[in-house]
Amino acid sequence: MSAYTTRQLTAETWDDFAELVEANNGVWGGCWCMGSHPEGLGEGREAHRVAKLAHTTRGTVHQVLVYDGDACVGWCQYGTPAELPNIKNRAAYDREATTAPDWRIGCIFTGSKHRGRGVARAAVAGALEAIRAVGGGIVEAYPEQTVERTPQRGAYLHTGPEELYADFGFVRDRKIAKWRWVMRAEF
Repeated sequence: MSAYTTRQLTAETWDDFAELVEANNGVWGGCWCMGSHPEGLGEGREAHRVAKLAHTTRGTVHQVLVYDGDACVGWCQYGTPAELPNIKNRAAYDREATTAPDWRIGCIFTGSKHRGRGVARAAVAGALEAIRAVGGGIVEAYPEQTVERTPQRGAYLHTGPEELYADFGFVRDRKIAKWRWVMRAEF
C-alpha cells in the first residue's frame, strides 16, 4: 500500500479533483459529489460540475482529497448539517433523531483503478483529522452494512462500509434503511 497524503479541496486543488471525477464518468453518472449539498442533484452533469466549482471557489465545501504521489485517487466529503443537509433515507433518519451532529460525512469515493488499497480509510482519517483541527464534535456517517449481506456492486458504497467507520470508533445509533445505519462518534 502507498503512503497516501491528503489535501483539502480548494481552488488550488480543483483541477486534481476534476480530473478524477472526469476519469470516473462524473462519479455515479454525473453527481460531481453534489448530492449532499443544499441544492442537491437534478440539473445534470454540467450543472453539478459548475455548482461544485462554485462551492469550491467560495470555500463552502469541506472535502479531503487523497493523493498517491501527485495523483488524486479519492476523497471524503464532510461538513456541518447546514452544509450537507441531504442524506438518503431522510424520513427514517428524522423519525428517531435526537441531537443533531456537529459534522456529517456525506460521501467517500475511490477512483476505479485504486479500490481495495486503503484510499477510503485514508480519506476518512483525513476528514476526521480536519474535524479535530477545528474543534471536533459529534460526527455522523451513514454507511452500508456489508456483513450478513450478499456482495453488491460498488455504487451503493458511496457512504462507505459500516466496518470502516467501526474501525475509527463509530457506533451504530439507529437503522434508517434495510442495510443503512446512522453511526456516530465524538472526536
